[in-house]
Amino acid sequence: MTDTIYTLHRGSRPLLLSLPHVGTALPEWLTPRLVPRALAVEDTDWHLEQLYSFAKALGVSMLVPRHSRYVVDLNRPPENAPMYPGVNNTGLCPATFFTGEPLYLPGQAPDAAEVDQRVATFWRPYHGALAAELARLRAAHGQVVLFDGHSIHGQLPWLFEGRLPDLNLGTASGNSCAPALRDVLAGVLGAQSSHTVAVDGRFKGGHITRFYGRPADGVHAVQLEMAWRCYMDEAPPYAWHADRAAQVQPLLQQLVMAMLAFAEGPAR
Repeated sequence: MTDTIYTLHRGSRPLLLSLPHVGTALPEWLTPRLVPRALAVEDTDWHLEQLYSFAKALGVSMLVPRHSRYVVDLNRPPENAPMYPGVNNTGLCPATFFTGEPLYLPGQAPDAAEVDQRVATFWRPYHGALAAELARLRAAHGQVVLFDGHSIHGQLPWLFEGRLPDLNLGTASGNSCAPALRDVLAGVLGAQSSHTVAVDGRFKGGHITRFYGRPADGVHAVQLEMAWRCYMDEAPPYAWHADRAAQVQPLLQQLVMAMLAFAEGPAR
């Protein structure tokens, strides 16, 4: 299913893979208001649809947006509450790059009315599709796992100190999924030595994980924030790195298979 806002591949098994930051499109009305640097949409979660391409063959549903997070951030709450209080955050309609510099030319950032319009035009259709697909899969299987996939430059001092671990599993500090699922995924990550790992560290899960994760209702949500260096070059033009991707993809497939085994097992 494809429209102007998102593409939804409907799978047959109880797992939905959401990739909310892979979009790169910028509307024509927006580009003249951005600083020239913003046109390269550097804060995209690059190549994730390619990295997770194996998932469709496993019967997994996949939801992919068309537009850049610079239009509206699909992983922020519609009221624009900060995800991580006390530290730097980018907002619902970001005004800065991940490095802290302004995205907009002076006086061109959106006002509250425009933010509301962007939410109505871009944010709500994506979340409507996400909620509907979760409901379809849960009705068919009794329970469902939502896997929210992300990636980011591994060193961004404006957002976090030091070097980010390679793979960062977030479960809203254990609140967005059953403990058994958190444990099995942490176990998969901990059993390997090729990549560094954090569980509910700096990235605990954004709005999608926190809002949709309702384990008591049979909806379990987890987020994986991956450092770009695992599968691509971290400098422009942000090229896909086949050798690195080939090292991390088997681990990602293990995670997906573990989620499927959990979702297709006894209700938790």
